[in-house]
Amino acid sequence: MSAKRLHIAILLVTILVPAAGARAQDYKVETFDAAAPAELAPAIRETLGSAALRVAGPEGPLCEIWLRAVVPARATAQQKLGIAYGQFEEGTLFGAIRFLRETRDFRKQLVKPGVFTLRYALHPVDGNHMGVSPIRDFLLLVPAGEDSNPVNFTRVDVVNLSKKAIGLNHPSVWSLTSGEGEHATIPELVRQEEENLWALYFRVQVQPTGGTPAPLVMGLVVVGHAPEA
Repeated sequence: MSAKRLHIAILLVTILVPAAGARAQDYKVETFDAAAPAELAPAIRETLGSAALRVAGPEGPLCEIWLRAVVPARATAQQKLGIAYGQFEEGTLFGAIRFLRETRDFRKQLVKPGVFTLRYALHPVDGNHMGVSPIRDFLLLVPAGEDSNPVNFTRVDVVNLSKKAIGLNHPSVWSLTSGEGEHATIPELVRQEEENLWALYFRVQVQPTGGTPAPLVMGLVVVGHAPEA
């Protein structure tokens, strides 16, 4: 290799490697102590922990999440293909989220700034949802003003209320991902390069019926959308 070509190669490495590193740092998560948003009903706020998670990106803070201190679960998890979190009933309250700026959900639907609760649901097994996500588990947004009781909602109720979160005839869906595997730290924000997604990994305390609470690591896609969205 000539001296000129070597100089060009070194120059390209100098430029491109830091750029790749910068892209990997586009989003970050931090933990902070703060009271849950006043927009939430008192009964909902009482279920939430005092520590919150803040996700920030190139344009500044994106959202803040308050997780439920203890999440109720079935005594025995359902073992079904495509379901990662079979211990939870559909409609289970997981926490609350405040969006600080406009964003898009997993279906690429516009979500405006505001406060919402997060409730668990499964996407249907039909032709309209094939290939949406590797697993059927999702969290749905419900407007804070429409959710005043931490008890489990029916699937129909949580879907209908979630439609109000975005004013469309489809709920606002946020894909869960398996929390299994090694994690450098929790909470952790990981970029899934192939799908161009950012998944937030967090820990919740799960209370099975008749059992004792145990920690569970879960993942939630906070940036990115389904390939066909």
